[in-house]
This record gives sequence, C-alpha cells and structure tokens, in this order.
Amino acid sequence: MKIDFDFFKIQRKLAPRQGRIIISEPFMAGNFFCRSAILLAEYSENGAVGFILNKPVKAKINRLFRLPSGYTPELYIGGPVGSDSLFYIHTLGHKIKDSIHIKDELYWGGDFDAIKLALELDIANAAQIKFFLGYSGWSPGQLENEIKENSWLVAEADPKLVLNSDRNFWLESVKNAGGHYETWQNFPEDPNSN
Repeated sequence: MKIDFDFFKIQRKLAPRQGRIIISEPFMAGNFFCRSAILLAEYSENGAVGFILNKPVKAKINRLFRLPSGYTPELYIGGPVGSDSLFYIHTLGHKIKDSIHIKDELYWGGDFDAIKLALELDIANAAQIKFFLGYSGWSPGQLENEIKENSWLVAEADPKLVLNSDRNFWLESVKNAGGHYETWQNFPEDPNSN
C-alpha cells in the first residue's frame, strides 16, 4: 500500500493579505513560530507585520505597563522583533487616535494613553483589546518565499476569534482549515520523542 504524505504540502488557496492569518506547519522549529497562528496586521510590497495570537506569557501586563487597577489582561508574545515594546490590536479604531485599520472592525496601535483612558472610563473592556510584546516581521518577498517552502498556510481571520484567541488557537485554526490539514493536529511537536 502506498502512503500519501501530501498532507505536509500546503495547498495554496489564499494569498497572504492584511487581515488574514498564517498558520505554521506542524514541525516548524523555534520557540516563536512553532505551532503559531499569526495575524497579518500589515502586508504590502514592503513586507509584512504580524502578531502571534497563541503564545501567552506568564508576566502580568500591569507589572510592565501602568493600566487601570483591576484590569489584568493576558499578555502575548507577538514575535521576535521589538520584544521590549508593547503592541496591541483592538476594536476601538474610531475612539483611538492614530489606530491603523487591519480589517472590518479590527485595528492595531494608536494612542496608548487613549487606550488607558478608555479602560479607566469603562468605554472599552478586555474583550476589545489584545496586548503583545514584540511583533513578527518579514522583509519584501520573505513571507512569500516561506509560503512557497510550505512553512505557512494562509487562512481567513474572524476578528472576534482573533481577539479571543488563546494558546489553543493554532489547533483551532488547523481544524477550521479542514481537509488534509486535520492530520496536522495529531503529530507530536517533536517527532523524535516518540
């Protein structure tokens, strides 16, 4: 019997685009991108910027940045670039000056003091903002080459699911991709450990 190992080959149905997610293939190495789902916040001929949606860190954001008391959202690793800086995605684009539109009601960045004020005045809540340390970045053509090498599967992103994503988001994204990608969820992270 011939075994079909085509489930490792990514069938390119969607091109990368701002507002879509990229899902790492199951054996991608490295702490940052191993089993990651990344929102592409910017995408153009100049490169791409994204945030890893499923890598929470143990540090509490209130210990690193002053936010309203009692507000303790999870903090995520956004990627290896600028890991000493805070970034955020949110649905407050019409209320936060200098926000950058991603897709639908999803934005990133903007005036941090306005974010803090919106939280203090209960104009915003934890379900509307997701915080990251660092970001993921690609130079022109780099992400496209990684996609050609079968490192990433491109998928549509639901803004509500993006904001509510947690450590299981890679697995949920693989399940949502369906087809032969469903087999990815059954492979161990380290095949040599079996």
